[in-house]
Amino acid sequence: MNDHAREAICARVANLLRQERLKQKLSMTRLGERAGLSHQMISYVERKMRIPTLDTMLRITSVLGVNLGELIIKADRAAQNDLK
Repeated sequence: MNDHAREAICARVANLLRQERLKQKLSMTRLGERAGLSHQMISYVERKMRIPTLDTMLRITSVLGVNLGELIIKADRAAQNDLK
């Protein structure tokens, strides 16, 4: 996998997490509190300023009730379509 593809997948994951948070009407602060993370970390992840660790991703997806594996697959498919 090249850097461009990897970056596209990471960006899609961040977008999907943000969409799910907004769908559930959770603020970044509330999501952070429930996940044991700072508001700033949630913001960094959503704005693609940080590539989160696996632990951070598991915390966020757990609170959102999203399967991390499925999220990554969805992001990968979307990124592949973007790169065509």
